[in-house]
Amino acid sequence: MSKVENVVSEWLPLPDVAEKLNISVTKVHALVKDGSLLAARVGERAIRAVPAEFFIEDHIVESLRGTISVLHDAGFEDEDAIVWLFTPDESLPGRPIDALHAGRKTEIRRRASALGW
Repeated sequence: MSKVENVVSEWLPLPDVAEKLNISVTKVHALVKDGSLLAARVGERAIRAVPAEFFIEDHIVESLRGTISVLHDAGFEDEDAIVWLFTPDESLPGRPIDALHAGRKTEIRRRASALGW
């Protein structure tokens, strides 16, 4: 099991993401490619999937795209960015993804930006 699989408890395969968002799988691939979503290859069959916690009901967490952009600018690859978002940080407290759910995007983006230096 990869590190990314150890930190994320629930994954949604891309077809499930398409169903959740009511869009085509092709559009889900485009969201991953343009950095609106992060995906990783997980499970025995190494299928591409997205962490379920990237969503609130039927939409993407609002502050996720900008945070992903900051992480990419700091030099993170997709899997490393997922690991960072889902790894508990005592100084927050909690995980960065939880802080995004709570609307604390400024603090998370500041921390993500600092990682690039």
